[in-house]
Amino acid sequence: MVLFTLLSSLFKQAYDITPPGLVTCLACAYIGSGRYFAAYRHEFIGTLLMIGFTFSPGKWIGQDALMVAWIAHVCGVVASDKIGGGPHVNPAVTVSMYALGKCSYTEGFVRIMGAMAGGLVAFPLYSVLADNLGLTQLGGPEFSSKGDEDGVAAGFSEFWATTLLMIMIYVLNWELNFGKYHYWIKQTLTALGIRYLIETFPLAGPAINPMLGTTWYIFANGAFPDEIGHYFTYWVCPFAAAVFASCLYAVYAGGTVFGQKLPLGPVKGDAVSSSKKNK
Repeated sequence: MVLFTLLSSLFKQAYDITPPGLVTCLACAYIGSGRYFAAYRHEFIGTLLMIGFTFSPGKWIGQDALMVAWIAHVCGVVASDKIGGGPHVNPAVTVSMYALGKCSYTEGFVRIMGAMAGGLVAFPLYSVLADNLGLTQLGGPEFSSKGDEDGVAAGFSEFWATTLLMIMIYVLNWELNFGKYHYWIKQTLTALGIRYLIETFPLAGPAINPMLGTTWYIFANGAFPDEIGHYFTYWVCPFAAAVFASCLYAVYAGGTVFGQKLPLGPVKGDAVSSSKKNK
């Protein structure tokens, strides 16, 4: 009986400090007999680092200097990607990669769960760190549902911000080549682009990342969101944007979307063929 009392006490303590949804996310790490565990690990660690490195500028670093905050954010994006092993850290990006055939459905699902687990751990972790070191608490993306209960305006903002983010990723990773310093240049430009989008599309926080919107809400409120506007803004619109951007890229560069050839394009291939004929 004493043993069961002890186990009950330990379970209650663990339950009280475990964010809602974390156990489910952790359980997904070994889907496919652990085949995608490396991808899960990259997403988990990458998300932990990304939140720490990119949410601290303006709070812990560069509070009174916008330029310092921008530089710190850029360095944070590059560092979290390099140390984390090149993760997506964004479910919308993962959806686009799946749509374009860059990863399987199972890998995409595991990556999203890894990112969600990282976000659910990161916000409480950095909150404890801030308390113990006397630092300002980090904030998170959220929007006011007053006058926008269904998240239409905020969702519109997230849609176009995500679309532009995806186009930037395609161009910097697949269309341009900066030679010997390609990685460092394209990651720096990506970071600057993300910072610009954050400043330009503020209605939804902004998040430009479904994981950030939901994991922050869970941390701040201790429960899953119960407003439909939240899911429309932070999940439906970014996923729709990811598919839309994937279609645009397929029209430009060729390839398939969800395994289907589009009736338009590729513009890039037509342009190359025309150029060769003219020669």
